[in-house]
Amino acid sequence: MSEILKSIKKDSIKSLYLLHGEEQFHIEQIVDKIQSLAIPVHEKGFNEFVLFGKELSVGALLNYARRFPMMAEKQLIIVKDANQIQGIDLKENQKLLEDYAINPLLSTILVLCFSNAQDERKTWVKAFGKQGVLQNFKKLYDNQLPEFVASYCHGRGVKISMKAIQLLIEHIGNDLKRLTGELEKVILNVKLGDGIDADVIQKYVGISKEYNVFELQKALIQRDVLKANQIIIFFGNNPRDNPIQPILIILYNFFSKVLMIHGAEDKSDAGIAALLKVNSFFAKDYSMAARNYSLAKLAFVIHCIKIADLKSKGVETGEEKESDILKKLIFEILH
Repeated sequence: MSEILKSIKKDSIKSLYLLHGEEQFHIEQIVDKIQSLAIPVHEKGFNEFVLFGKELSVGALLNYARRFPMMAEKQLIIVKDANQIQGIDLKENQKLLEDYAINPLLSTILVLCFSNAQDERKTWVKAFGKQGVLQNFKKLYDNQLPEFVASYCHGRGVKISMKAIQLLIEHIGNDLKRLTGELEKVILNVKLGDGIDADVIQKYVGISKEYNVFELQKALIQRDVLKANQIIIFFGNNPRDNPIQPILIILYNFFSKVLMIHGAEDKSDAGIAALLKVNSFFAKDYSMAARNYSLAKLAFVIHCIKIADLKSKGVETGEEKESDILKKLIFEILH
């Protein structure tokens, strides 16, 4: 993604961009960069168009693309949710798109933004790649998130500790838009020259220093019954800030990965990091959990989390509240 951003300069913007995939954050960044450079501010009203797929047919899109700019060198057409363009799945319409891509109007910059992944084996998609930029943006793996956060902070001239990165990722997950939004909020409040540590994240992202899902996971890893119970009592007293569903997802993902370690040949930190696709900084936590939870116990824990998930969605809940469901789950995990 960084290479594409670097390549976008006022005089080197391509005529065609087909950007697709699950990770919309990168697509939005590229579109913003193109918008900032392609059309001068005083020409935008006549020569910049942001369209939405569900309101377009393929024919209408091509009519836009084949128009000449009004008293200017270039026009910019951005299509969001291009996968919703009427008739885009029909072969005859894909042939029309292919024909345009083979011989695009050089005064038009056409940017198609798809909110899902496209089949890059299709000839019309290939044609966009040959004549312009074709890029699939996939969701980052868990082990790629620390590097992304560190790199983002570096680009903003701020250092961030690994513990702060871990806390932020555990709290937010791999939603890059939310991650960067929270980071921007933190960066605005950090003094020039100061770094971002866990305390700063806890203060400005609104995570309790002692009572958060990261600390709960740590207590479960160490089988610290007292600490785990203190945290879930806090969660029960603050249900709006600690909904059960994200907690269950994090615990399920964690214990599912711990389960994989039992069948691994290489149980070194490097081996675990490679197996689980996590940063090596986190490997020790998984290794300790594997020592503290047997294979049979892990299977039971995952089963209990699934039952808790069903109950949290109203299946055979009875009179149990979310706090009761979580208390029972933690008891089953630790005993």
